[in-house]
Amino acid sequence: MKVSMEQIIDDGYDKISLLPDCILHDILSYLPTKEAVSTCVLSKRWKYLWTSVPSINFDDSLLYSSQFDFWHPLDVTRFMSFVERVLLLRDTSDVKRFRLSCRVCFSASRVNEWILAAIRRNVQELDLCLFVEEPFALPSCVFDNELLTVLRLEMNCTLQLPPQISFPCLRTLHLCLVTFPNDNLMQSLFSSCPFLEELAVLDCEWMNLRSISITMPSLKVLIIDDLPFCSVDDLRGCDIKIDAGNLIFFKYSGYLSNKINLYGLSSSALALIHIPNLCGRQREIACRTIKLFGGLRNVSSLRISSGTIESLFLVKHVMDRLPVFENLTLLELRGEFGERSTKLLIKFLQCLPKLESLDFCEGLGRCEDDYRLMSVPNCVLSSLKTVNYRNLHGTNREIWFLKFLLENAIVLEKMNVFWSNSSSRDQISRKEINNQLHALYRGSKNSALNVHMKPPCSL
Repeated sequence: MKVSMEQIIDDGYDKISLLPDCILHDILSYLPTKEAVSTCVLSKRWKYLWTSVPSINFDDSLLYSSQFDFWHPLDVTRFMSFVERVLLLRDTSDVKRFRLSCRVCFSASRVNEWILAAIRRNVQELDLCLFVEEPFALPSCVFDNELLTVLRLEMNCTLQLPPQISFPCLRTLHLCLVTFPNDNLMQSLFSSCPFLEELAVLDCEWMNLRSISITMPSLKVLIIDDLPFCSVDDLRGCDIKIDAGNLIFFKYSGYLSNKINLYGLSSSALALIHIPNLCGRQREIACRTIKLFGGLRNVSSLRISSGTIESLFLVKHVMDRLPVFENLTLLELRGEFGERSTKLLIKFLQCLPKLESLDFCEGLGRCEDDYRLMSVPNCVLSSLKTVNYRNLHGTNREIWFLKFLLENAIVLEKMNVFWSNSSSRDQISRKEINNQLHALYRGSKNSALNVHMKPPCSL
């Protein structure tokens, strides 16, 4: 192969430039468009490569001259000119992915023209992060689109939807920071995605909705994050009915200002629930938490926070209202469990008759209280095989709790204990506690206790 001088760098061959266009396009797709365009100066081989990269990523923050002076008119003009020159100089090939992150205030019509340019190039993945200061409507063809497979919208305004909505190929829909307009339009949006597999609703405002139904047999991933928009004094939120029998991942974070009703969750689903414990309206929040857990009764894996446990037990006779989780084999606990939440956890374990794995991600905290638990959950006696305890500080309460599990888990196979990086114990003290733990009586003769001096690399 004949190699030109432009391909010789530092007495060696420029092997990257010898790669076929399709591979170079893929490499450039991972760069912001500003960086991809700048490769045109490398050599003649690279001069026009950027014009056919299937991914476009415009982010106005990358062009500001100063993080403290981002409204400088020169920067705004430069950004708009850059976007329009890139769109003008591109070749006629399709755009697979189009991402735009910018402030709309300088020219809403020009922003919509950029979006239309991507749609005219048969874009399949559209990612819009737009900061607005007044009402703003996206082009109607964004919501009536036969080609889109991924749509991500992050806009701090009311989501203005057209009468005609159709997404026959949409697989992923992310909505962030938007205010939902009304029941009918949102119902039309959710009903127009017959093959949707992933839905994320993040930090959105539901205040204009009263009742919505999300019925999606194809849905596999559902994420609802309601944390920032909570008014404990007003829990009149939306009644959300979710029927997704093929869901494999469900995550909810929030104060349950909206009512979440789950139907048809399969045993293969993993659920992650975080409900902070608030001071006001505790009884109503507890009732909604119990209702939510009723829809999780079939899941096999559950990850919950200490606040969620405490929210469950804010009403009387909660054990009579909680479902039995017949399929649940894995329980992962997030957040530090204090004395109250630990005792409530033991009660909750009574609802998990087939639990096999119990995982503490942050442990029981540093409280030195020593206490006794009155009853042993059936799952500890009959099915618990693995315990992972992270963030050990060596307190009396921790040692007693681990002792409680070792003595009563008669089918236990393995207990892994990891010391906390922030523990005040010195090496000698840690070794003494390690010896103390290994000397504890074990109800299972076949159990292995592993105490690690460092936390695991990843949780």
